[in-house]
Amino acid sequence: MDMFCNQCQEAARNVGCTRRGVCGKTATVSNEQDALIYLLRGLSECAIRAREAGVADPEADLFVAEGLFATITNANFDEDRMVELARRAIALRDNLRRRWLAAVPGAREEDLSPAARWIPEPLDALNLAAKGIAMQIVGRGEHSTVNEDLRSLRELLLYGLKGMAAYTDHAYVLGAHNDAILAFLQEGLVAMANDALGADDLVALVMRCGEMGVQAMALLDAANTGAYGHPEPTQTNIGVREGPAILVSGHDLRDLEELLEQTAGTGVNVYTHGEMLPATAYPAFKQYDHLVGNYGGSWWKQDKEFEAFGGAILMTTNCITAPKESYKERIFTTGLAGWPGVRHVPNRRDGQPKDFGPVIEAAKAAGSPRALESGTIPTGFAHQTVLGVADQVIAAVESGAIKRFVVMAGCDGRHTSREYYTQVAESLPEDHVILTAGCAKYRYNKLNLGEIGGIPRVLDAGQCNDSYSLVVIAQALAEALGVEDINDLPISYDIAWYEQKAVIVLLALLSLGVKHIRLGPTLPAFLSPGVAKVLVEMFDIMPIGEVAEDVAAIAAGR
Repeated sequence: MDMFCNQCQEAARNVGCTRRGVCGKTATVSNEQDALIYLLRGLSECAIRAREAGVADPEADLFVAEGLFATITNANFDEDRMVELARRAIALRDNLRRRWLAAVPGAREEDLSPAARWIPEPLDALNLAAKGIAMQIVGRGEHSTVNEDLRSLRELLLYGLKGMAAYTDHAYVLGAHNDAILAFLQEGLVAMANDALGADDLVALVMRCGEMGVQAMALLDAANTGAYGHPEPTQTNIGVREGPAILVSGHDLRDLEELLEQTAGTGVNVYTHGEMLPATAYPAFKQYDHLVGNYGGSWWKQDKEFEAFGGAILMTTNCITAPKESYKERIFTTGLAGWPGVRHVPNRRDGQPKDFGPVIEAAKAAGSPRALESGTIPTGFAHQTVLGVADQVIAAVESGAIKRFVVMAGCDGRHTSREYYTQVAESLPEDHVILTAGCAKYRYNKLNLGEIGGIPRVLDAGQCNDSYSLVVIAQALAEALGVEDINDLPISYDIAWYEQKAVIVLLALLSLGVKHIRLGPTLPAFLSPGVAKVLVEMFDIMPIGEVAEDVAAIAAGR
């Protein structure tokens, strides 16, 4: 075993990648990331002890979220960047450890765990990777110190923490803070190494992770709408305009804002891609007439779409895949995203915006995009929009014009089994409305599914983090219809997952008491049979089945 990674839906054989990640992650990077998690646990331990002694370090607290974010699927594939993140984790950890020792009489360094004291010598990719693979081997099979179910619960907690960290970091980039979320990230990481915690303790922590996930998504929702206004129903252009262009993918709205500012008046057009599509519905971005529209579709098609685009490409967060040589010279990463050999736009310094000059110059040196399609697609149906027509929606429900809402949020992916979601959308009764968020929408958002009394049958709330909007809509419907139990609403859940941000969305729904969720295209590889059984018994989570059977069950309210 060169590595072990089972955190995404594409885990090899639905067990785990052991030689190279299906995502393209090398064994070295995978093991470095495991070592970084170990260091973040040590940093978290020092931060918790220091906080209890009245010593605070906001930079260290936020870095735990940033470090976790860097390890999610399709985010950072760069060995050297992992070394730098580890170096920073050690520096922040050791500073907190010294401050804690000075603040607490009788405190001893030996009282801390090895994770709070370990320093690789030398600090390089080789030593980090060696630590990572050693941790995986010791934690599995005959070498494991915990049983399969406990390990599964720890992994479920870790992947929920990773997703929460990503959303929290996005919020902090926009100046929205919630220190309780950062504190819980640290608590969760430390708890993962506590052998005194049994299954009940870990289940309780997983549920708390879901509760904190709701807070993280609410924080990001407030940050996004506070900065850019509430999304408005928008028909987004999917054609092209003549002229040099930049394609922006990922999730970071502040990166998009700064890029639009720097390209204004330059003759360079900007297009969104993938999870950035919902940005076209924010009022603040509509003032930029060089924001042309959305190009292409889901993240996994980028090798063909980026090649066809012809212009510069900016990856703001996760979702990058192995760049082809045909466009490797015109693709850039920024933030926590990274790929070896791809140029990286550095972070902001001293309150100044990022410098996207190199991206703009690359766009000017290229030609116009090649059209893939034409027309428009709808977006901008977040909670503010839907609740703004709540009376119309409620009337449609009460009259029977709308029989059921189907939440088909989450992630898209490469597997052909995901055609299931297209077929479900096409097969649902015409009095059913789809509520969506995340890139799963690309399986059906270009279908002509029509309207019900002026209400589109696909209501796109936005990015994966905007699944929070779907929760707000459901809660408002329950109140308006006088329904006490959210599970008694005419809402079904058919969720697609791929990576760890979808895991925190799932845990958030479970923490709110949502039951009867269909999850696919496969159940997570990190769920042991015992843990899967608990989720089924507590929440009636079920795998997706055959399209006709699932559609019939959904229509029947099951």
